[in-house]
Amino acid sequence: MSPARVRAAFSRPDVQLVAQAWAGSRLLIALAAAYVLATRPDLTLRGILQTWDVVHFIRIAEDGYVAANSQAFFPGLPLLLRAGSAVGIDPVVGGVLLSLIGSVLATWALYRLGGPGAAIAWLLAPTAVFTVVGYTESLFCAAAFWAWEFARRRNYLWMAVLAGAAAAIRVSGLFLAGALGILILTQAGDALRRRIARLAWLLVPFGVILAYMVYLKASTGDWMAWYHAQSTGWARSLTNPVQAVINTFGAAAPGAYPDHPEWKWIFRFELVSVVVGVVTTVLCLRRRRWAEAGYVGVQILAFSLSYWFQSVCRAVLLWFPTWILVGEWAERRPETPGGRAARTAGLTVAVVAACAALASWAWLYFNGLWAS
Repeated sequence: MSPARVRAAFSRPDVQLVAQAWAGSRLLIALAAAYVLATRPDLTLRGILQTWDVVHFIRIAEDGYVAANSQAFFPGLPLLLRAGSAVGIDPVVGGVLLSLIGSVLATWALYRLGGPGAAIAWLLAPTAVFTVVGYTESLFCAAAFWAWEFARRRNYLWMAVLAGAAAAIRVSGLFLAGALGILILTQAGDALRRRIARLAWLLVPFGVILAYMVYLKASTGDWMAWYHAQSTGWARSLTNPVQAVINTFGAAAPGAYPDHPEWKWIFRFELVSVVVGVVTTVLCLRRRRWAEAGYVGVQILAFSLSYWFQSVCRAVLLWFPTWILVGEWAERRPETPGGRAARTAGLTVAVVAACAALASWAWLYFNGLWAS
């Protein structure tokens, strides 16, 4: 994009509002980190940034897949961290920079997919702290959202490249590729034979996942090393969905985990996130958004087959159909003065609540407490 087109884009009020939301949400997360450091003299900035899964990604970047259960993490982010280290960028800093850049690209794509309301809603998501630290959410969303946008524009080459990048970052790329297949098949204006032929582009993301499986087979002797690492390291073994619900409700019960009071609250939010996914799927089906419904619905199904619902709160960040629906609600224009006043009040309450949830979740994460 030329400088003139960039200036023209940023002269638009809605683009400026999205840019302000990006900066404001990142600042709010930074303030949460500063508050934690001010109240916890035993912690350091590096320490609060290098915690939980960040440790795994950095270890893989530095040493490869040598630690127990490290195969649960796809190689995309570790490879980028290793590349950064090769040119002198500290992996902790590199993870933050990658997430910040990814969040910009994901916001831009979501703006194109669903408008400013969708982009702002994503930026203010309760778990947005994971789009700032060295996790995969920002990078995956950037690749996946743009892959979807290019697929909508029928630019299948870039769709395939970006879907392949997403597949290298998270196993969620498998669900993305399947949903892109539905999108291609349901696009109007072309003969069915041509739409079926375009599915060949999806060999790229499926091929990336297959390549990782081949690597695991060669290095561990196990085609399913990723799944077995998930099962043994994170209790994600195949479970009946009814039992998964029962297990999650048990973990969310008032008396659960007295030594870790935040755990039961996270499990409660995991259940709320599942409800959000189900509602998103149903609404997309009602609106005949078949591919979007498939993208979210199959992820809910996958989560329901684990021992309990875990990391669903973070997965909501990946569900662009959810944020598009939220944006559509936020951008409705009632015709009556009373309706407009109610809309303004509702949006104000929603934004304040979102900021409070975002700051609280960031506080939880930077304190080293479990945050999904």
